[in-house]
Amino acid sequence: MSLMTTDTEAWFATCPKGVESLLASELTTLGAETTRETVAGVHFSGPRALAYRACLWSRLANRVLWPLAQFDAVDGDMLYHNMKDIDWGRLFTPDKTIAIDFSGENRGIRNTQFGAQRSKDAIVDWFVSATATRPSVDRVNPQVRLNVRLVRDRAHLSIDISGGSLHQRGYRLQAGVAPLKENLAAAVLLRADWPGVAARGGALIDPLCGSATLLLEAAMMAADIAPGLQRKHFGFEHLLIHDAAQWQAIASDARSRAERGRAAQLPEIRGYDWDPAVIRRAQENIARIGLEKVVRVSCKPVSELQKPDHRPLPFGLLVCNPPYGERIGEKESLMGLYRQLGEAMIREFPGWRAAVLTSDLDLGKATGLRSHKRYALFNGKLATSLLLFDLADNTLRDAATAPADPSPVLSEGATMFANRIVKNRKRLSSWVKREQIQCYRLYDADMPEYSVAVDIYGDYVHVAEYQAPKSISPEVAEHRLDEVRSALPVALGVAADNIVYKQRSRQRGKEQYKRQDNRGEMLTVCEGEAKFLVNLNDYLDTGLFLDHRPLRLRIGREAKGKDFLNLFCYTGAATIHAALGGAHSTTSVDLSNTYLNWLSNNLAQNELQSVRHTVIREDCQSWLGRARSRYDLILLDPPSFSNSRAMSDSFDVQRDHGDLVRKTMAVLRQKGLLYFSNNRRGFTLDPSLQEEFVCEDITASTLPPDFQRNRKIHCCWAIRHK
Repeated sequence: MSLMTTDTEAWFATCPKGVESLLASELTTLGAETTRETVAGVHFSGPRALAYRACLWSRLANRVLWPLAQFDAVDGDMLYHNMKDIDWGRLFTPDKTIAIDFSGENRGIRNTQFGAQRSKDAIVDWFVSATATRPSVDRVNPQVRLNVRLVRDRAHLSIDISGGSLHQRGYRLQAGVAPLKENLAAAVLLRADWPGVAARGGALIDPLCGSATLLLEAAMMAADIAPGLQRKHFGFEHLLIHDAAQWQAIASDARSRAERGRAAQLPEIRGYDWDPAVIRRAQENIARIGLEKVVRVSCKPVSELQKPDHRPLPFGLLVCNPPYGERIGEKESLMGLYRQLGEAMIREFPGWRAAVLTSDLDLGKATGLRSHKRYALFNGKLATSLLLFDLADNTLRDAATAPADPSPVLSEGATMFANRIVKNRKRLSSWVKREQIQCYRLYDADMPEYSVAVDIYGDYVHVAEYQAPKSISPEVAEHRLDEVRSALPVALGVAADNIVYKQRSRQRGKEQYKRQDNRGEMLTVCEGEAKFLVNLNDYLDTGLFLDHRPLRLRIGREAKGKDFLNLFCYTGAATIHAALGGAHSTTSVDLSNTYLNWLSNNLAQNELQSVRHTVIREDCQSWLGRARSRYDLILLDPPSFSNSRAMSDSFDVQRDHGDLVRKTMAVLRQKGLLYFSNNRRGFTLDPSLQEEFVCEDITASTLPPDFQRNRKIHCCWAIRHK
C-alpha cells in the first residue's frame, strides 16, 4: 500500500446521482490531472494540495476519499486478516477516535454491521499488538473515518479525508420540513448557469426560500466564498501525513478571496416564504455565515410575489424548490401553488430565466409554462427533475393543455445508446412494415457496455438486463441501466410507463416459471394470422420467444391436414400457427400448469376450442415412452437444462438429446418431419443421429432479420426418417 505524498495520488469524490459531470468539471477547475465519472462519484488524480482544495472548495462533493488498498474478502475472517496486515501506525495514532463506514454484502459477509465490526476489530487488534493501546470508536464524530466497500468478494478500503459530509457547510443548524442538501442546491444553480447570470449583473430570487439554502449557495458563488470555510475540521487533519503548512496556505488564500468577495458589488439576492417561522430560521442561517448585507428574506406568499422595484432588475434567475407531493401534503393541493408560481413568473419576470426543482412532472406542468431543458437529479434517494424555463419567449397556457416537458438532457453514454436504438429501428423499419411485424427484437447487447435486450411488443417495450459479469461492479451496472432508462423514452418516443425492465440470469428447474410480479396484465399481439397473449410484467419470459417466429410461420404453412405434436410446448405459439394453418389435430405437451393454462387461453383467443386440440400436462420424456399415436409434423424444443422436482432426473440437452430425439422419431410417421431446436450455446448434434436419420441444419433459415446479429440465439435441424 502506498501512502500519500506530494506526488500525484488517486482520489475519489462522492456526490448525488445526476451531479457527476458537474463534479468532474469542478475538479478539473480545481486542478485535477485526470477525472473519470462513475455512479454517484468521480475518480480523479492530483497531488495532496488538490485533495485539500477539493475538501475546501467543492460545492458538489459529499466526501473525498483516499483509496488505500484492495484485497479479497470472501468472509469475515479474510476481511479481518487483510485489514490487520495494513500498517495502521503509518496513518494515525491510537489516541484518535475511529469509525467504519461499511457497504456491500456477499455470501460470507451477510450484513454491513458485521463487516464494519470485523474491520474495526482488525484495526484495534493491530494497535493493541503494536502499541498496547487501543483506539476508541466514535460513530458520530470520529477523527478518522474509514470507508470499506465490498464488491462481491473484493474489499475496497479508503480513508475519508473530508471527515463529515461536505454538504454540511456549517451555516444551517436546522432544516425545514423538506430540506434540500447544500450540494444539490449548488448543482441546481450551476445547471441554471447562475455564475453566468451573476457575472452579467443579474439578480436571483427564490419565492419559496425555506431555510435559504439556494440563496446562500448562490451568494457564496457570487462572493467567491469557499463552501468549506465554516467547517471546524477535516478528516485529513488527524492523519500523520497531514501537511499543516500547506493546508494553512490554501485556507488562508480562501479567506482572502472571501474578504475580497464580500467587499465587492454583489448581485441582488432575495428570498420569500409564507411562513414567518421559516423566515426566522432563514435569517439565522444568513447571519451565521455573515451575509446579512447580501441576502435578504421576507415573509410573502407566492400569490403576492413581485419583482423588487428599488432599482432596475431587467435580468436574473428565479429559482426554487417547491414542496413535493410525496413529502408535504397531497399532490392535488399543490397544483394551485405551482400555477401561482407560473403566473408570477410570467407577470413579474419577463426576460428572466427560471429553474424549478420538482419530483413530479405533473406539478411542473401545472405552472402552465414550457420548460426548454430537464435534468435528472436525486435529492437523497428521491428522483427529481430540474426544469429550466426561458421566460422571454414563454406564454402561460392552461394547465390541462400545457405541453409535456421536454426530454431530459442525456449523458454521453445515454446519447450513444439512444443513437444505436434509432439506427437499429431505421434498419428494421422496412422489414417490419412489409411483414407487418408487431413484436421484434430491436437491440441485443449490441454495445457490451449496455448489456440488455430490447424487444418491441406493439406500443410497449420489454427490456431484459443481462446479468453483469463479475468484473463489472453493481454500481457501474446500475449506472448503465439508468442511462438505458433515460435514453429509451427519448429514442423510441414511448412513455416511460410503457417500458418494462427485468434482469435475466440462468434459470434452473421451476425458477423460469416463478412470478416476478403479480399484475396479471395480458397484452394481445399479432403474428401473421395468429393472436397471442403476452405478459410483460409477471414472468421472466413474456410468453412468446421472438427468435422462433420464422419457424412458427413455417410450421403454419406446412401443417395443413397433418397431425402436429408440440413437445415442451411453452405457451403453445407453434400450436396456434399449426391449428390456424389447417392441421388435422394438435397435441401439446408440457410440465408447467402455468404455461398450459396460457396455451388454453391462446387457443380461446384464436377461437380454436375444438376437440382436435389436445393439451397434456406431463414430463415429455415419460409421455413419449407410452405414446401410441403417430404424428406427421413435430416440434421438439427442449430447455437447455432442467432439474424440475416433477422429473425423475435432471435433463441436459447436450448430454441427453440423442435419446430424446430417438424417442420422438419413434412417434413420427415414416414420411413425417421433426423440427428439433434448442438454445444451448456451442451445441453439437450427436453424430450417431446423422447416421440413423436424415439431419439437415436449417438454423440459418430460421433466424429472422432482428436476430441476425446474434446468430447463436438458437440452433435448429429438420430431421426425417431414411
